[in-house]
Amino acid sequence: MPLDNLNLEIPKLIFNASGELIILPSPTSSKDDFDFFQGKTNIINKKLKYRFSDCTEWIEFPSTQEMYKVLNGIGNIDNYLAEFDGVPFEGMTVRLFNPETKLWSIYWSDSNTGVLDKPVIGSFEKKVGHFFSRDIYEGKKVIQLFRWDARDKKNPIWSQAMSANNGETWEWNWYMYMTKVK
Repeated sequence: MPLDNLNLEIPKLIFNASGELIILPSPTSSKDDFDFFQGKTNIINKKLKYRFSDCTEWIEFPSTQEMYKVLNGIGNIDNYLAEFDGVPFEGMTVRLFNPETKLWSIYWSDSNTGVLDKPVIGSFEKKVGHFFSRDIYEGKKVIQLFRWDARDKKNPIWSQAMSANNGETWEWNWYMYMTKVK
């Protein structure tokens, strides 16, 4: 299993005069960007035990995921299944492609909250997708980043990072190393 995909550059963030995060699509952004993820996937998760605390301890656990397309191909939904301390956990992702803006919005909910989170928004370029949102994490204003590395479509990597300083530095806190199931 590769250690991570940190050698990939994070796109430079753009802010308007009000400090609002501006997200622009890549020239190749398409409703087909997530096609590599259709079907079943086995996942090895590597999650940072504590965020924003100089923690270096990682928790590893298995999970599965199954994704299918909806809305005539401009959307997809996946079901994420794991177990934490013997308790079943279920997550769901809804991804929607806006044909006008050429941007994807990715929404998450899980069996702990039952709430659809604010979306991360972005696009793919050269089989790597970057998706951003402003958020609050434990009372701290952050920018959240999801990265999809689909350069190896049979073994994609999803990762998450957060920045508390508008993208000057990032803390990577979760990796999912995926293997497609035939």
